[in-house]
Amino acid sequence: MKIGFFDSGVGGITVLYEALKMLPNEDYLYYADTLNVPYGPKPKDEVKQYVLNAIEFIAQQGVKAIVIACNTATSVAIDDLRSKFDIPIIGMEPAVKPAFEKNKDVTKRILVTATALTLKEDKLQNLITKLDNEHIVDLLSLSGLVQFSEGFEFSEEKVLPYLQEQLSKFDLSNYETIVLGCTHFSFYKDMFRKVLPSNTNIIDGNIGTVRNLKRTLEEMNSTNEGNGNIIFYNSGLRVKEKALLDNYSKLFNRLDDINILMANTRG
Repeated sequence: MKIGFFDSGVGGITVLYEALKMLPNEDYLYYADTLNVPYGPKPKDEVKQYVLNAIEFIAQQGVKAIVIACNTATSVAIDDLRSKFDIPIIGMEPAVKPAFEKNKDVTKRILVTATALTLKEDKLQNLITKLDNEHIVDLLSLSGLVQFSEGFEFSEEKVLPYLQEQLSKFDLSNYETIVLGCTHFSFYKDMFRKVLPSNTNIIDGNIGTVRNLKRTLEEMNSTNEGNGNIIFYNSGLRVKEKALLDNYSKLFNRLDDINILMANTRG
């Protein structure tokens, strides 16, 4: 049986990319809700219904587990999903706890970036309240990166000025760790590295989410059942057009390039 991956758009590819490395002998179904992306600016109840509809469809395809590879969808719908469906559902949240573990300098701050909806949801606010005894966490919405990635815009000429403008609100020398709290943002790690001081940690929750998936499959005794094949769906319609499949391939290639770059730098 396949593993289902869900995101509002292409951001979840950054999580699927890690799954293909950690769990290469599985088959996957990737569902992008391209008709309704972006979720961040939309009302919570509207987003929740989009997510419920999508997971209903994915569950009907005969999957053994579903990864909600979207911080926004997790924050607004994970409890409802787990109460409605019997199959394991793995959510994700901004990597705030790992950020505190990485922050070794007690004088330095943590910047959590995400979509506007994720930042205001109780799930994230409660997590920060639990961990942030010294009040060192600041928040920043970078929803423009969702728009860029959904438009397959990865040129530095377009994206870097946006990042520089948004991050100029902060004295970046005061921050030891920045959290990429939206899966779309991980497509731009190389550009974050260009803007941030060289000693700044850049982290996301992607690998942690896949580790959770791996543990879940092992507990189910349900691993190594495939060949790394992926079926793509855009809002319930199977993707067969070569141009669209090529776009997904380009995203994986970009992540390969970013991994090579980041391996030679801190973060």
